[in-house]
Amino acid sequence: MKISTRETSPQLYARIAGALYLAVIALGIFAEAYALSHFRASGDVTILAQTILAEPILWNLSAFANLMLVLCVIPLSWLLYLLLKPVNQNLIVLAIFFNLLSLAIEIISKLMQLLVKPLLTSTSMAKSFEPAQLHALANFALKSHDIAFNIALILFGATCIIYGYLIFASRYLPKLIGILMQIAGVSYLVACFSALFFPAFSNMISPAILFPALVGEASFCLWLLVKGVNLTKWDEWNDQLNAKS
Repeated sequence: MKISTRETSPQLYARIAGALYLAVIALGIFAEAYALSHFRASGDVTILAQTILAEPILWNLSAFANLMLVLCVIPLSWLLYLLLKPVNQNLIVLAIFFNLLSLAIEIISKLMQLLVKPLLTSTSMAKSFEPAQLHALANFALKSHDIAFNIALILFGATCIIYGYLIFASRYLPKLIGILMQIAGVSYLVACFSALFFPAFSNMISPAILFPALVGEASFCLWLLVKGVNLTKWDEWNDQLNAKS
C-alpha cells in the first residue's frame, strides 16, 4: 500500500494542480485582460461609469471571476508546496510565504473592485454626491484595485522566481519550465514596478511584457496537467527528505 501511495500521489497532486492553475490563468485573462480592460478602454471616468451601468452582467462576471481566482490559488499553493517540498523545504516555505502575502493583497484589490458598482448604484450615495463625484469615487476604487493588484503581482513575481529555481533543480520537472517560470517572475516584476513608478515606460512595454509570464505559467500548468512528474526522480528526492527527517 505504501508503494502504491508513493507512485500515485505525486501524479494526483500534479493533475489537480495543473487543472487549478489552468483555471487561474483562464479566470485572470477573462477578468483582468478582457473585462476590466474593456471598461477602462475610454479613459474617461464618466464613460467608465456609464459602461459599467450599461453592462452590469459583464462587470459582475469579472468580479466573480476574480474572486474564484483567489479561491483556486489557495489549494493550488498547497499542492505546489507538496510537489516542490522534496527539493528544498526552506525555499518552498519562502515561496508560499510570498504567495500568501500576494494573495492577501490581491484580496484587497478585489474588495476595491467590488466597491465600484455600489458607489454607482447606491441611492443613499446618490443623495449625498453629485454624479460626477460618484464617477470619480468609482474610478478611484478601480485605480486602488489596480495599485493593489500590481503590488500583489510583484510578490507573485518573486514567488515565480523561487518556483522556477525549485523546478529547475528538481530533476522530476523539466529544467526549461523552471527557466520559463523564472522569466515569468522577472516579467511580472518589470511590468508591475513600471506600472507603479514609470507609467510612461509601462505604456510602451505593455501588454507585451506580460507575454513571457503567460508562456511560463501556461507551460508549467499544462505540463502538470498532461505529463505530471517523473516518479523515479520524485521518489529519490522524497526518500532523501524522509531520511533527513
